[in-house]
Amino acid sequence: MGKVRAFIEYNYRHFNAASLVDAAKGYEKHLNEGKKMLVSLAGAMSTAELGISLAEMIRQDKIHMISTTGANLEEDLMNLVAHNSYKRVPHYRDLTPKDEWALLEKGLNRVTDTCIPEEEAFRRLQDHVFKVWKDAEDKGERMFPHEFLYKMVNSGVLEQYYEIDPKNSWMIAAAERNLPMVVPGWEDSTLGNIFASYCIKGELKASTMKSGIEYMMWLADYYTNNAGEEGIGFFQIGGGIAGDFPICVVPMLAQDLEREDTPFWSYFCQISDSTTSFGSYSGAVPNEKITWGKLSIDTPKFIIESDATIVAPLVFAYLLDQ
Repeated sequence: MGKVRAFIEYNYRHFNAASLVDAAKGYEKHLNEGKKMLVSLAGAMSTAELGISLAEMIRQDKIHMISTTGANLEEDLMNLVAHNSYKRVPHYRDLTPKDEWALLEKGLNRVTDTCIPEEEAFRRLQDHVFKVWKDAEDKGERMFPHEFLYKMVNSGVLEQYYEIDPKNSWMIAAAERNLPMVVPGWEDSTLGNIFASYCIKGELKASTMKSGIEYMMWLADYYTNNAGEEGIGFFQIGGGIAGDFPICVVPMLAQDLEREDTPFWSYFCQISDSTTSFGSYSGAVPNEKITWGKLSIDTPKFIIESDATIVAPLVFAYLLDQ
């Protein structure tokens, strides 16, 4: 048994700690039964460098599909090519509006305690991704947002910029395996904004990028073809659209398309610090999802009420027997 796994087994016996162990064991049991697992990534998990553990989970076939925000999609690549220019601000809670403005003037976009360097990160990617977009458009091709980035990563054009060990980039691991993915609300990301700017300037057509509706249509086919009779597992990191979007495919198939033999999601775990009483979907307890036709009475359900940047790597380390 790995040292981290042994530590967790011995020390994590109660409360949220015990929930972590229960969820990890449930995840492992799910995989051992030959079922697939979807992982959803909310927030800024890539800037938190979740790739260190997430990439190995992908390589070891413990994740079969990802739903992610556009921010996580691009921020893993930004960390890959501009890590040395990132600036950490450990006392971010003490910053004044003038301090924040000074960061802006330096081209440093802050995410909690970490500033992403605009010039080195965004602009280092922009010319290369534009070329991938433009080449596809000139050929009359249309792709999903993640497919364009997979193509760019696999071309090797970014290798000249690598500033971290590529084994710690989950996007490299995903691109190498052509991992199934949905990126709902991609338009909300920086690259989404950049793509829109090219469309406004008339340099690209919006239709070159496949849409969120097309993502849902693709997901419906994927779930139908891969769920079998028992369903796919759902491991949700944080809340938001990355989780909300894919989990809805089951009630859509069963209710809107009237495919009544559609299996429910067969495992569910969420790592969240959202407050249930505020009425947010992100903070809803798993049982609420039964009423929406997403989970069944018998679906193993777990919630770990904690910081995902701490908890997710521990769950992954447990599953990787580290």
